[in-house]
Amino acid sequence: MSKKFVQMFTITALAFLYFSLSSEGENQRIEIYSLRSYTHPSYTRIVVDIGTLREYSFNELRDPDRIYVDIYQAKLNPILHGKIFLVKNAYLSQIRIAQKTTSTVRVVVDLDFQKVKRHRVFHLFDPFRIVIDIYPDSSTLKTSPIKPPQPPKPAKSGYSMIRQLGLGIQRIVIDPGHGGTDPGCIGKKGLQEKNIVLDVSRRLKKLLSQNNGLEVILTRESDIYIPLENRTVIANQKQADLYISIHANAHRSKKRSGVETFYLNFSTDPSVNEIAARENATSTKNISEMMEIIKKIVKNSKINESKELAEKIQRNLVKSLSIKYRNVKDLGVKGAPFWVLIGLEQVPSVLVEISHLSNLKEEARLKTPQYRQQIAQGIYQGIFEYIHSLGKG
Repeated sequence: MSKKFVQMFTITALAFLYFSLSSEGENQRIEIYSLRSYTHPSYTRIVVDIGTLREYSFNELRDPDRIYVDIYQAKLNPILHGKIFLVKNAYLSQIRIAQKTTSTVRVVVDLDFQKVKRHRVFHLFDPFRIVIDIYPDSSTLKTSPIKPPQPPKPAKSGYSMIRQLGLGIQRIVIDPGHGGTDPGCIGKKGLQEKNIVLDVSRRLKKLLSQNNGLEVILTRESDIYIPLENRTVIANQKQADLYISIHANAHRSKKRSGVETFYLNFSTDPSVNEIAARENATSTKNISEMMEIIKKIVKNSKINESKELAEKIQRNLVKSLSIKYRNVKDLGVKGAPFWVLIGLEQVPSVLVEISHLSNLKEEARLKTPQYRQQIAQGIYQGIFEYIHSLGKG
């Protein structure tokens, strides 16, 4: 590493940028939606996902030691604004990202140059992203503690095949319920379930995407109709390791409120069966297929892991909402025969009812971005508690 670091501009990026900005207009800013990092045995990689070509510059500063990257004609997604990512290694402490000016996003890497051999900043295309690689010196690598792999913890039912084989989570499919011509539940004030659950799913995806090694896929990215049966087809095609279906609830009693989480199973509870009937209303299956459907539920070998996932999501969801809101009712974890859970391969899957649109207070809460963010945060924490229980977090 040279003593005097020369600020670098990527000529290729600048050349293309001229045409990009001229067509978009100078005031058009691209939204930065994700920052992720991963510590390999020999270096740490930081990736800023941008998606569209942008000019950027970078430099290093001392006292305290840090590297910064400025990205121009960019705005930061509110979820990332002022975000600090802690990094657990001997030469890098944290990564910060913020909106420096109205049109510039700055990423700062706090590190110890005495323990760093070199670093590089470059970009990749399709999609456009900026990469920061930090290489520690050999003495730092030798002194860095090596932690043995953590074995999975037993679920309440013991060690499932997933835990016995030491399997982990790489790809998560999130299913925003309803959409398009199917609005789902509609609150008294006109709030539609399909819009609420899509927003929560997007927020959840952004939270999950910040973590190393996770790929997150939505069954729908916009207001489109997808048949119930096709949602699990998407998850199977994408080879999902986890499947989370997001819904908002409704009840004949306007006083009923709270959140609940379901896994695939049979139920004798009339209120649970009513919810299943409502959520399965758009199914295209016929009575003649009932025995085949029942066999699929009976043969379901993922019940215990799905229940474990549901319990962790439910507990963290209630905890997250209770931080800022009073009287959040925990309606618990239950088994139910939901179509969006039946067609999946043997992977843990749950359906989360995030609140009641039929309840005026909860409809008002669901209308606010703050409440939807707390919901996403709670589900996110539940998912990661589950991943940690597998010894992979």
